[in-house]
Amino acid sequence: MSHPVPTHPPLAARPTREGASLFMLGWVALLWVLEIVDQLFPFLGLDAAGITPRDPGDLYSVFTAPFVHYGFSHLIANTVPFFVLGLLILLSGVRTFVVATGASVLASGLAVWLLSAPGTLTAGASGVVFGWLAFVLARGLFTANLNHLLIGVVVFAIYGGVLWGVFPTAPGVSWLGHLGGAIGGVLAAWWLSRRGNDQSAIPQA
Repeated sequence: MSHPVPTHPPLAARPTREGASLFMLGWVALLWVLEIVDQLFPFLGLDAAGITPRDPGDLYSVFTAPFVHYGFSHLIANTVPFFVLGLLILLSGVRTFVVATGASVLASGLAVWLLSAPGTLTAGASGVVFGWLAFVLARGLFTANLNHLLIGVVVFAIYGGVLWGVFPTAPGVSWLGHLGGAIGGVLAAWWLSRRGNDQSAIPQA
């Protein structure tokens, strides 16, 4: 008995709105659970998952740092844009989401690990947020897709002001992580457009 050959590999699929929303809600819930645990049980040392610059034994923290935050105010500032931008990209396709997220995490984390001042510890999902934001803004420029451009304009109108965070304007804020994440997001948009993997017109159910 023969089976139909899938027309797209699994990563090319677009999740439903419900599935994508549940995934992002679950991710946000995980961030909140980790911060609550950190506040209730500080002896667990979850904050140590942040990035220590140029420590070869701490390079893995590039991947753990986005999951921990330094206090609820830090987490609250990231929560809404993290959910909104992540959902928007995930609705464009699983591959698009994986590439945009991976590039943002790597570029943000490596920028902090390589260039941050000695004796600092950096964590938080803001590097991913900046990467996703830059991805959405740059995508339409690379794909020349009208819907991508319109989505970028709307997102810029809502969140464009946070782009000042890529400059060293506020003490205690990892502008390097923001800048690195934004560069990663732009590179992801460029790479996907070159390979023709991000040609979705609009998010679909």
